[in-house]
Amino acid sequence: MSDIEKIHGITPDLTKENVDKLLALFPEVATEITNPQTGATERAVDFDALKERLGDVAEGNRERYQFTWPGKREAKRLAREPIAKTLRPVKERSKNWDTTKNLYIEDDNLDALKILRENYAGKVKLIYIDPPYNTDGDLIYMDSYKQTEEEDRVVSGAYNDAGSQLVQNKESNGRFHSAWCEMIYPRLLLARDFLTADGAIFISIDENEADSLKKIADEIFGHDNFIAQIVWAGGRKNDSKYISLSHEYILCYAKSVQYLKENKIIWRERKNGLKEIYDEYNSLSAKYGDKYDRIEKEMKSWYKKLDDSDPAKRQSHYSSADKNGLYYADNISWPGGGGPRYEVLHPITKKPVTVPSRGWLFSTPERMKEVIAEGLVEFGQDETKVPCFKRYLSKTEFEVPYSVIYKDGRAASKRLKDLLGEKVFDNPKDEEIIARILSWVGTEKDSIIMDFFSGSGTTAHATFLQNMIDGGNRRFILVQIQEDLDDSLKRVTKKSAQAVIKNAINLCDQIHCDHSICTIAEERIRRAGEKIKSEIETENAQLTLDGTPKKMPDIGFRVLRVDDSNYEDRRKNVGSYSQADLDFDVDIRKSDRSDLDLLFEALPKFQLPYDVRVNTSSGGEFDGHTVYSVDDGRLLACFEADIPESLIRAMAAFSPRPSYALVSERSLPDSAARTNFVEIFEQSADSKTGSTKPYII
Repeated sequence: MSDIEKIHGITPDLTKENVDKLLALFPEVATEITNPQTGATERAVDFDALKERLGDVAEGNRERYQFTWPGKREAKRLAREPIAKTLRPVKERSKNWDTTKNLYIEDDNLDALKILRENYAGKVKLIYIDPPYNTDGDLIYMDSYKQTEEEDRVVSGAYNDAGSQLVQNKESNGRFHSAWCEMIYPRLLLARDFLTADGAIFISIDENEADSLKKIADEIFGHDNFIAQIVWAGGRKNDSKYISLSHEYILCYAKSVQYLKENKIIWRERKNGLKEIYDEYNSLSAKYGDKYDRIEKEMKSWYKKLDDSDPAKRQSHYSSADKNGLYYADNISWPGGGGPRYEVLHPITKKPVTVPSRGWLFSTPERMKEVIAEGLVEFGQDETKVPCFKRYLSKTEFEVPYSVIYKDGRAASKRLKDLLGEKVFDNPKDEEIIARILSWVGTEKDSIIMDFFSGSGTTAHATFLQNMIDGGNRRFILVQIQEDLDDSLKRVTKKSAQAVIKNAINLCDQIHCDHSICTIAEERIRRAGEKIKSEIETENAQLTLDGTPKKMPDIGFRVLRVDDSNYEDRRKNVGSYSQADLDFDVDIRKSDRSDLDLLFEALPKFQLPYDVRVNTSSGGEFDGHTVYSVDDGRLLACFEADIPESLIRAMAAFSPRPSYALVSERSLPDSAARTNFVEIFEQSADSKTGSTKPYII
């Protein structure tokens, strides 16, 4: 058994990982402790020795600013605690299972994040989440923990017999804000690990927990990595006694602002309303030709008629026109003053023009001459006027994103209603806004986008949309708890909310699926993908012969579900078993688990993503046995009972040579079979193609 590694299906112990990192930096502070659960001796950090090693830096002031609440320590523990759970494939709810790179994960996001961390740490470019806002009636996720007697009294009735909380967090609850903080904290702790060095997280929130979220995010991501608190003005309501709250917030943090600065990474977005502006300009150009003064007059009139909320109106200064297009006359002086001063002749009077008080924008007379020759300088009637610099709209289509977004939220609700036939979600997020955010940060068109409070599936829709716009290959990972719609209907009291839930249930019945929010979201993603596919096909059909067709984005998704390990009780309490017990246990696979379930539980061990291609072979070279080829043969797996030596040799001879070979406990029922398994793969190794490492699950 020493030569064949056993896969246990238990997520990493983050506490142990952190201890190992510290001891790698400071090996001299290592000590040993006895684990009270297992009795085993474990490495630990001697913090007194660490303080001595760090000197004054470790001492600090005991009176320091911090944000805390009852249960914060437990929230940290929840993030670090390993679990014996897995992601099970749900092929029947998936779309384009064999080819898609998108993932939709059902069930609790805390567990999902722990499982995904092994495969996706440091690989996610953008995280967008819209967590519960902690308004009266919001859902609190199933976080199990041992409470103190006092806490039990405070939240009496809020927990079931298993210690899980999945109820309305009423404001009457004495731990109203603490419960929300305890929910969000471990999830954000884990989320940080997923981000790439140049990645960022965007978190939607309203005024109820905006202050708490800012403090938590500052602690987890670092105040220095705070980018902005975006205000999303989504349309006003006239139902308030005092001030109409017509906005929400989106908090934005980078993984590392320092990294962005060092690598000169900037965020830009294409200005909104450009199509409408260009359409109007092209229409006027066709009508007036080179009568640029008339075009300018008409453009100003058109801008003036636009509603103040129209994004095109923000570009109203681009009203002047010449043969090169729309422009505005910008300042031609040196920013901040102290710029160069040299002679520039007026093209008609041939006299030196007035030099700007701050000096010229361009550092040398030679560069100024080049700019003039390019037609980018607009001179006055004579030399007494300071010239202007022509900034053309076509050359300034991108801008720094604004911290205020004006977008009526009702439009997104209507589009979703039209897509699904009925109103089945209250206040869904706007896929167009999220697509905008993707264009800021997800500039690498193969970026991974994550949303672990995915709700109606808006982030998936936004990913499809942005990929359609720019031809990208972005892929998403969405996670959503399986909220039962029938239970939700029992909880709500407002008739309007009840009507929405009933619509959702009716839709579930129409598509013959269970009454779950996941069912509705998956259906929305399917229909959104098909709609985008149809739009692209229509547009491509209308292309001229020399036109470039739009690429069809990946509109599929794999559905996976969080579940207990594929094995019986041995993995529910890891501390109850010694390493020897785990290594030599007989096969105790649950009766309802498939070979594919086993395969997906093993993927994190091999750093293979859950979107990896899986081919099934059952004939030919494998003589009728079912063998799974993962990632074009990088991993070969067979879970049949008592596999013959001939099959092992066929797997060892597979080309290209697999990096890993995986079998189940029942495949190799005794030590002799396991020894033979290892020896066959060792014999097949060579200096050119390397060797295959055997594993058992």
